[in-house]
Amino acid sequence: MEKRFKKVVLAYSGGLDTSVIIPWLKENYGCEVIAVAADVGQGKELSGLEARALKTGASKLYIEDITEEFVNDYIFPTVKAGAKYEGYLLGTAFARPIIAKRIVEIAKKEGADAIAHGCTGKGNDQVRFELAIKAFAPNMPVIAPWRTWELKGREDEIAYAEKHDVPLTITHETNYSKDMNIWHLSHEGLDLEDPANEPDFDKILELGVSPEKAPDKATYLTISFEKGIPVALDGKKMDGVALIKELNKLGGANGIGILDLVENRLVGMKCRGVYETPGGEILYFAHEKLEQLCLDRDTMHYKEVVSKKYAELVYYGQWYTPLMTALNAFVDSTQQTVTGDVRLKLYKGNIINAGVTSPYSLYSEEIATFEEDNTYDQMDSQGFINLFGLPIKVRALMEEKAKEQGLL
Repeated sequence: MEKRFKKVVLAYSGGLDTSVIIPWLKENYGCEVIAVAADVGQGKELSGLEARALKTGASKLYIEDITEEFVNDYIFPTVKAGAKYEGYLLGTAFARPIIAKRIVEIAKKEGADAIAHGCTGKGNDQVRFELAIKAFAPNMPVIAPWRTWELKGREDEIAYAEKHDVPLTITHETNYSKDMNIWHLSHEGLDLEDPANEPDFDKILELGVSPEKAPDKATYLTISFEKGIPVALDGKKMDGVALIKELNKLGGANGIGILDLVENRLVGMKCRGVYETPGGEILYFAHEKLEQLCLDRDTMHYKEVVSKKYAELVYYGQWYTPLMTALNAFVDSTQQTVTGDVRLKLYKGNIINAGVTSPYSLYSEEIATFEEDNTYDQMDSQGFINLFGLPIKVRALMEEKAKEQGLL
């Protein structure tokens, strides 16, 4: 390596990639390595992390609990937007910007002269991390070993780890690439790389069970929203972190939130992954049902357009951009009346609407009824149809005349 660094801050998870990167950085750059692990609700993955980082060669480890900020400032805005990328609920995608933001803060505090990450050159996360770093430290050098090192794959990494006495929690047989936070758990690699293979859910699933193994009895629950944000479960006020955790339990137990997806990565290739998002799927479903009651037609339809663009910005790592700020302002304005209660039935992988109420409901039973009413004159529709269909009628008359004249 031509350039030398004195102090490098590493985005550290304790997984295979970042565990190997610590000795590799020291060996190739002659630098001190400070590891930073962000707690975004991954739970047991943080157990024993400090001892593992220090044993691997890091001078210190920061474990930063940013779960609450993650939920309130990243997850809930995305839920309010209704943003999905090709059906994916953006679990990894919106965690990377907040993690990178905190890493930059620590790098500045420590006087580091570079930031390193373990993202591969084939994935989306390298983009998400580095765009966030550019937003908060535009001149900070970034080291991405996967683009430059001699290791060609995960088998090489395991061999390197064994040679350098790096403690690992995986084996050759269980080496799925995983990412977990309070919102989701993703699985990639091994047999999942072939889309023809059916996932072995008994081996893969960690947040819940398959629909076949879910209870034969349905689970009912009620979620309360205020301005698009979930605030209570079954009448009990809960903060966002506690609410998502409880919904993960309920959803997982009922086989909810399992997605097997071949998606289009930002870098151009298709990839296949299995995602577990039990609580997230429940929240998205409930929020959408409430919006159907509370949003007028034009706002609802245009919001669907915005939601797609919002999802692309999140997926592409463009969280800290003027467009994202503008879209959040639009979404917030649409949520002012998205307040109410949504009752749901969970049954063997299915979420079924069991009733929605809101003080801002735009649904009028008096107007919509099939029975006799005194508020809607059905003859009004005749004039509406005549005006609405006028362009079609005019064109049809023109075509008839043109045919008579032999022009068509």
